[in-house]
Amino acid sequence: MQAMAHNFPMHPRTDTLHMTPPPHYPRVLSIAGSDSGGGAGIEADLKTFAALGCYGMTAITALTAQNTLGVRAIHGVPAAFLKQQLAAVLDDIGVDAVKIGMLHAPQVVEAVAWAIDTYRLDRVVLDPVMVATSGDALIENATVSVLVRELFPRATVITPNLDEAALLLGRPVREVDDLEAAGADLLRQGARAVLLKGGHLGGERLTDVLALAGEPSAYWQHLSGPRIATRNVHGTGCTLSSAIAAHLALGHALPQAVAAAHGYIRSAIAAGAAVRTGQGHGPLNHGFAPVPMRVLVSG
Repeated sequence: MQAMAHNFPMHPRTDTLHMTPPPHYPRVLSIAGSDSGGGAGIEADLKTFAALGCYGMTAITALTAQNTLGVRAIHGVPAAFLKQQLAAVLDDIGVDAVKIGMLHAPQVVEAVAWAIDTYRLDRVVLDPVMVATSGDALIENATVSVLVRELFPRATVITPNLDEAALLLGRPVREVDDLEAAGADLLRQGARAVLLKGGHLGGERLTDVLALAGEPSAYWQHLSGPRIATRNVHGTGCTLSSAIAAHLALGHALPQAVAAAHGYIRSAIAAGAAVRTGQGHGPLNHGFAPVPMRVLVSG
């Protein structure tokens, strides 16, 4: 009598249980809003990840009707659906680093904090997006305190610009000499590291300061460069924070990731400085020198 074939699942071989994890792309997740004009938000993040050789994924927090002139409308994504997006990506693909951008409501912030804790995400860049380049508000006032309480201690680094720092601190930051004091005060609010971006200051040279908790200010990193004359600065904050996340995913320590991201964004601004896109603040040239997709062999 002929034996019947059965399609039972086979047990794994014991000699494969302790194999080195298979190669994978450096995986970077952007938790942020969508910019319909393509210059900022999720769209800028994905372009940056791709340009730096990383595999980008998204969990969209809000949709904006937006172009180079400003934001016309915002449609928030419910927190419950955001959690579904996060779980879908993290359960299956996993991540090596996370970039967080526009979080418009307290429940959305809490959903992100849940994901960080549940999936033990440890390379997290928080860009506290509150005001667009055009001056439009992108966050509810009630969300700010929740953002500080829930995400500052969980993030590897936060990357506020001067308008966002002023909102968080309740005072303006007007001079280069104010950057270190502002960074120190943001560390006191619970941040582990702060990259304070000085792009809104006057003068012919621009300076960013990386303030690190537990280190004297004499050891903080200062990144300076000449101002690039251009209107095309839409999405600079999104691009910088996503570039930092990409370099963290590639295995760089935070100071090295920040320095590499700073160099990338300056080159992206310079490469797109004379290009006309729309009638307002145009985007950067994210793909000025793309690199092939990297492959990580362990971890």
